[in-house]
Amino acid sequence: MAATVRDHLKDDPLVLVLLVSRRLPDRIARAVAPVISGFGHAAKNPVVLALACLISGDSQAVKQTIESNLFGSPRRKRLLTEIALAADLPECADELLARIPAGARGLAGTTARRYWYDGRMTDAVAALDGLDGQRPFANRLRSELTVFRGWSPSAVPVAHYEPKPASMLYVLTNSLPHTESGYAQRSHSVLLALRNLGWSVSAVTRLGYPVQVGKIAAKRLDTVDGINYYRLLPARLNTGMDQRLQQQAELLLDLCLQLRPAVLHTTTHFVNGLVVRTVAEALGIPWVYEVRGQLADTWASRRSPSALRSERYKLFNDREAEVSQTADLVLTLGEAMKRRLTDQGVEPENVLLYPNAVGDEFLKDPIDARNARTILGLPEEGTFVGTVSSLVDYEGLDTLLRAVALLAADYPQLRCLIVGDGAAASSLQLLAKELGVDNQTIFSGRVPRARAHLYHQALDVFVIPRRDTDVTQAVTPLKPVEAMASGRAVIFSDLQALRETVPRGAGTAVVAEDPVALAGAITRYIEAPFVGREHGTAGRNYALSQMTWSVGALTLLDGYRAIGVLTA
Repeated sequence: MAATVRDHLKDDPLVLVLLVSRRLPDRIARAVAPVISGFGHAAKNPVVLALACLISGDSQAVKQTIESNLFGSPRRKRLLTEIALAADLPECADELLARIPAGARGLAGTTARRYWYDGRMTDAVAALDGLDGQRPFANRLRSELTVFRGWSPSAVPVAHYEPKPASMLYVLTNSLPHTESGYAQRSHSVLLALRNLGWSVSAVTRLGYPVQVGKIAAKRLDTVDGINYYRLLPARLNTGMDQRLQQQAELLLDLCLQLRPAVLHTTTHFVNGLVVRTVAEALGIPWVYEVRGQLADTWASRRSPSALRSERYKLFNDREAEVSQTADLVLTLGEAMKRRLTDQGVEPENVLLYPNAVGDEFLKDPIDARNARTILGLPEEGTFVGTVSSLVDYEGLDTLLRAVALLAADYPQLRCLIVGDGAAASSLQLLAKELGVDNQTIFSGRVPRARAHLYHQALDVFVIPRRDTDVTQAVTPLKPVEAMASGRAVIFSDLQALRETVPRGAGTAVVAEDPVALAGAITRYIEAPFVGREHGTAGRNYALSQMTWSVGALTLLDGYRAIGVLTA
């Protein structure tokens, strides 16, 4: 942790503050920001005000603060530029940069970050070349560019390695109990399902995790439901992305010699694949690459359309394609993602569909929505529509709030329940007030994993109003599967990934980003509740027969056998 702080202090203290703020739980960040902005002279400092707005997740307030403070010292404008980039406001950043005189202290570093934001990786490195004060920052960017351009770690082949039959080591970016995302839960469910079939399973997370996400007192081993999660926490991290991946490969190899897995299994993105490929080749065992998302598209989705033509986007996709092509087996979530992989040169017969599924808590018979609300301390009466989700922009929850606003006068009993937390939480709460539906909307915040299924059951209709983007068209989320298993009708944006997840008769597709269409679908379920019950029953029957982790584990074992994994 000290090394991480030191590295960022060398670049710019503001960068460190921004990184720390992103590690704060959203509810804490929203509480801290007003205190920061109201502390003494800080209340008059536009940098502090903009930073407080950024920490609280109010990007509109960040923009307004910056636009009101385009003048001032070069240092102030440079710091505001950094905040604008962190808030995904590149136009504001450009306007500020244009007002900073050439040669101003720190300008080269800020210019490099502006290039880096746009995916102009080579230009960012060039902007820092030859500047003594920026050498550590330049080296850090250069090392990442080296990896994107084709570098891979190396390992000496291990003679006479003897794997343990029916054993798997899962190499993950993050995991329970420190990260409770849907993907962390998916990883845990896969491990549990394989263990139930008699396999010896364990997991290991990326170098430095979870210390680098703020868990300073983390242990080298966590055990969750009997599954061991190993941590790669050396006394000192190597400098640069390439050298850290080399360090991770060496530590992973040491762990493999201790655990003796018969197969290494990892997930996106490509840096995991680079490390696992190197170690698997050194051991002479198969390795599996699980493509859970299109992270290059996720990166580009927060930027202008020109990001799709950027150097970073091209290099990112090239490396993903190369890693996928060299894996012994590629897993992915759905047909849309499989087509993307085959377009990238992966042989169709080498791609196995391994969709999201549900586990034990969703297999039990769901209870009535009113009973679930009673248990959770929510109002019993009314029709509850909503979602259980990360509160981020591409989920399109503003469309849900606008649809509820259209119905509020005619259906005063309608309630909107939004469960979860994320960067868009503050703006959504502000929108609910602006629309006049804050009294009909409940924001629960993040809820314990053990009670998440009750929040699904508290809803009468589950809504997935995702925006129409390349990512949402291709990536199949877990939430519709959990909603169907809970016996709830699903209203979803008419996107390819969602269409292939929710079968006909289990829900209603609506045009993405159209509040009127969404309001119409909600109205039909309010006026004809029996239709919601029929759709909920059909969805649950489908989920229990096709989309459980035990069914998926059998498919996975077939894939393992096909690539020669030692199973007995």
